[in-house]
Amino acid sequence: MTTSTVKTASKSAYWAGVRDGVPFIFVAGPFALLFGVIATDAGLTIGQAMGFSVLVIAGASQFAAVQMITENAGIAFVLMAALAVNLRMAMYSASLVPFLGSAPMWQRALVSYLNFDQTYITSIARYEARPEMTVPDRVMYFLGVASPITPLWVIMTLVGILAGTAIPEAWALDFIMPIMFLAMVAPMLKSVAHIAAAVASIIVALVLVDMPSGTGLLVAAGVAMLTGAAVEAWMEKPAA
Repeated sequence: MTTSTVKTASKSAYWAGVRDGVPFIFVAGPFALLFGVIATDAGLTIGQAMGFSVLVIAGASQFAAVQMITENAGIAFVLMAALAVNLRMAMYSASLVPFLGSAPMWQRALVSYLNFDQTYITSIARYEARPEMTVPDRVMYFLGVASPITPLWVIMTLVGILAGTAIPEAWALDFIMPIMFLAMVAPMLKSVAHIAAAVASIIVALVLVDMPSGTGLLVAAGVAMLTGAAVEAWMEKPAA
């Protein structure tokens, strides 16, 4: 394969990622807008709120941290809450290693920075559906998915900060996050093991809803993985 062919393939993979990432702007935009409003209400300055969105790029952990700030929690508890919610990124990273582990360090660092729910779920589905993709193509696809989402996240955070209380409560922007996660996860429930894992996580998350911020979800995630693995092993077990 010639150099020009490789570049063309990578460029094609990048634009395929952009195409698949565009639909997420319709939920990421309002979500970032809501964060900007809530961060302002919590007393964060423009620099502090923008620093959250530029450096963290993880809506759920940002909301958890801001919630702890409004409750006058110490900095250690704020960091723990954000870390607890964001620990799922460690699972994301581990599952990406077989696909991107041989990429250059700078590319893996960039993917790590842009590794959030939308980029991960969209990319991992693509990698599994197309195992013939090369590592450079996988990296370019991942970056393509992130391209329409990341700048919008930062821009809409700023809009939310500047708009503040001017955004009507009737817009009900707080429903954006659950809708976004349902839209991402639902298409991935392709087997009995997936469905069992989802049901188990829902039940455990509801039972542990009163646990400190993020910890109930972590327990639910662990139970979901164990349930999915157990169901899959049971279904693959040969009949006696």
